[in-house]
Amino acid sequence: MKPERVFSLEKVDPRSYGLPPRTVLKRRGTDRVAIVMDRKSRIIMADGRKILDRAKTIWDADGSLTVDLVTSAPVCSKTTRFLEDNGIAVISMEAADTP
Repeated sequence: MKPERVFSLEKVDPRSYGLPPRTVLKRRGTDRVAIVMDRKSRIIMADGRKILDRAKTIWDADGSLTVDLVTSAPVCSKTTRFLEDNGIAVISMEAADTP
């Protein structure tokens, strides 16, 4: 199965999940939501904890969804492991944008 293009995905209103409006969410199919972080600076553990908090807020609103992190930034290996251990797949924006 080919990954879906991030920028062609349907944008979701984060307020419908109780998240701040600056959070970028994209729907990936019927049962997946991606938190999109398009930045250049590395994602570290402090960011990973915030991402997990946002994912928990989404799961509280709709427990059937799978949450992914799609990012253009490098992710610390410890943070990647932490997020994956908590059920959040980490996907590079380049991989998600390939047709």
